Amino acid sequence: MLHVDPIFAATSVAPSTLAAGGEAVPPPFTIARVFTETRLDSWLALGLVLAAGLYLYGVHRLRLRGDRWPVVRTVCFLGPGLGGIASVTVSGLHAYDTALLSVHMIQHMVLSMIAPIFLALGAPVTLALRTLPVRPRKRLLAVVHSRIARIYSFPLVAFAIFVVNPFALYFTDLYRYTLEHAWAHELVHAHFIMTGCVFFWPLLGLDPLPGRWPYPGRALLMVLSVPFHTVLGLTIMQSTTLFGGDWYPSLGLSWSDPWDDQVVAGGVLWAGGEFVSVTMLAVLVLQWVKQSEREARRLDRELDRQEARERAAAAQAAPPPVAQP
Repeated sequence: MLHVDPIFAATSVAPSTLAAGGEAVPPPFTIARVFTETRLDSWLALGLVLAAGLYLYGVHRLRLRGDRWPVVRTVCFLGPGLGGIASVTVSGLHAYDTALLSVHMIQHMVLSMIAPIFLALGAPVTLALRTLPVRPRKRLLAVVHSRIARIYSFPLVAFAIFVVNPFALYFTDLYRYTLEHAWAHELVHAHFIMTGCVFFWPLLGLDPLPGRWPYPGRALLMVLSVPFHTVLGLTIMQSTTLFGGDWYPSLGLSWSDPWDDQVVAGGVLWAGGEFVSVTMLAVLVLQWVKQSEREARRLDRELDRQEARERAAAAQAAPPPVAQP
């Protein structure tokens, strides 16, 4: 059953206890509430539906004119990509993202590391370039090759943004501000998605981007990103202060201890970061192997053509056979 309005009648706290945006604090967290507390009234839900519709329309346009589009790309973009975003923003997890730091960290992982990988593997820019009319296609190409796109898609710049942003959020008063204001919290969700896309698109994406590094450089950058979430997760787990100040204790949740939940939140970043980092490195190596195989086949075809040209030239230069008397 879907709820378009927040329904927290079964809460164990006083009705005056409010979360971000003035919503009542949710009841004790259970797996079932991930489904029963689903909300479809956010702007992000509308954006997900619009993005899915545009992508499917592009695939439909290609099929109408007889062109093929890999099914795996569609599955990646709609499934773990847009679906991953929906699973932590419009599902019941959304009802707990300002009440439990651990839930917020799950959102952080999915929005900044998991969903952007599959969005990049869906190659939406390539799909748009193959389906848009001439004028919009030229505009899109101008944006892709613009100076701003070159700067933000440069791997070192994207890596710096990816690494610095969480520390700037969690170790300043900015995080407390996002807990107190619903619009700021939603903006952080969008920011996580954009940050992940900026980092992963040049490394794993299939779209044509300017200044893309060769595979050895991309692999090195991914290896350097592996300890980042480990350090951040351990720092959160061992912190002697609560993130968000007195926000979580002020909620008075009888079913959750803020200190224990913060340890769980750090563990989510630690373990999740390690798993995702190793997975994305495996994806990059697979892409690297496939690219090497394609390059080897291309070189073989070029050598075959060159040998054929040499044989043809030798046959033309050979003297005609002398007729026997």
